[in-house]
Amino acid sequence: MGAPPGYRPSAWVHLLHQLPRADFQLRPVPSGFAPQEQEYQQALLLVAALAGLGLGLSLIFIAVYLIRFCCCRPPEPPGAKSPPPGGGCVTWSCIAALLVGCAGIGIGFYGNSETSDGVSQLSSALLHANHTLSAIDHLVLEMVERLDEAVRTELTTLEEVLVQRLELVAAARGARRQAEAVAQQLQALAFWRGVPLSPLQVAEDVSFVEEYRWLAYVLLLLLELLVCLFTLLGLAKQSKWLVIVMTVMSLLVLVLSWGSMGLEAATAVGLSDFCSSPDTYILNLTQEETGLSSDILNYYFLCNQAVSNPFQQRLTLSQRALANIHSQLQGLEREAVPQFPSAQKPLLSLEETLNVTEGDFHQLVALLHCRGLHKDYGAALRGLCEDALEGLLFLLLFSLLSAGALATALCSLPRAWALFPPRNPSASCSGSHLSEPLLRARLEPEPPPRSFPGCRRRPH
Repeated sequence: MGAPPGYRPSAWVHLLHQLPRADFQLRPVPSGFAPQEQEYQQALLLVAALAGLGLGLSLIFIAVYLIRFCCCRPPEPPGAKSPPPGGGCVTWSCIAALLVGCAGIGIGFYGNSETSDGVSQLSSALLHANHTLSAIDHLVLEMVERLDEAVRTELTTLEEVLVQRLELVAAARGARRQAEAVAQQLQALAFWRGVPLSPLQVAEDVSFVEEYRWLAYVLLLLLELLVCLFTLLGLAKQSKWLVIVMTVMSLLVLVLSWGSMGLEAATAVGLSDFCSSPDTYILNLTQEETGLSSDILNYYFLCNQAVSNPFQQRLTLSQRALANIHSQLQGLEREAVPQFPSAQKPLLSLEETLNVTEGDFHQLVALLHCRGLHKDYGAALRGLCEDALEGLLFLLLFSLLSAGALATALCSLPRAWALFPPRNPSASCSGSHLSEPLLRARLEPEPPPRSFPGCRRRPH
């Protein structure tokens, strides 16, 4: 089958499409896009479950590491005041991990924007296709109504005026039959009228889902950005309570990152299967939903020399009938007007109606050609299979970097927290900071005071 103009499956589509798939019994599943089949659904769920496995392994690793850190530390000798060796390295590794997470957040914003652009291109193509189909229906309806009105009024009046000349009446009746035949042929050209599938409704549904997807990812990205920034702030200020709160939040964001990774991986794999050969699936789905003949669908979805225009015969017959009507009206104008002056007005009105109908007919022929709708089809595929898929891959990279950075931070934060120096109890004594400069002015310098558990004022 011929691909739409400007669309070729990308290298990422080929790479993802070649990945092996298996169902829940680990039996191989073909990589053809078949979302209605249970085995294919299980294969995509298994891809998403790999992220769940990664989450479980990371949580087990973090739990084992923290238990070993808390329970298996050697006791510190009494009076030891220096931090254990490697403490600065732990803090800097935590900071580096959080900075990597911030870089991943930037990648996530880019991927979210690319995915949104691709879906917007898909919606725009659907709206343009809906406009084309609506224009075809509207033109056909206008032309049929105009011809019916001409048959009921002008041609009937003309037959009444020319009743004395049977050969002229026969010519007028011939024009009537031709006009009725054209109206009948035109009615069959509005092929989308009455079809339950509306591109406008599909575009609205896609935009509705995309709006909430985009908002959910923005909130996730902002949440992780706040967690990284406040964690860095807690490390800089050496605030234990802030580090503890951000540790809990990091655990929550870690779960969300692995969950989004599973959803993105399954969606990317399924989308690659669809984009590798989209024509067959879309043709079958559209025919099932609309009930249109395969000739019409093949003409618009493939649009190549091997597929003929299914409306060509009707268009040819309509064009010939319009030409015959035009010639008959010209003959009546030459023969009837000199003898029946009252026939000039309906003849002029019929000529005007025929000229407008011929103009609309040429516009209808252009709209019925496969180029316009096939171009919309290609634009929709490019938006979905290029921009949207690329954005999904960037979101997948964001989730991977986020999960790795947060797992590293969760392992490093307790050790960094343990290295924070204890607060000086005398710092919380009321008035101590105010009285100290005054004491230094009145008393001679003394050796540094000892640290006591309690808080005691110096004697004045």
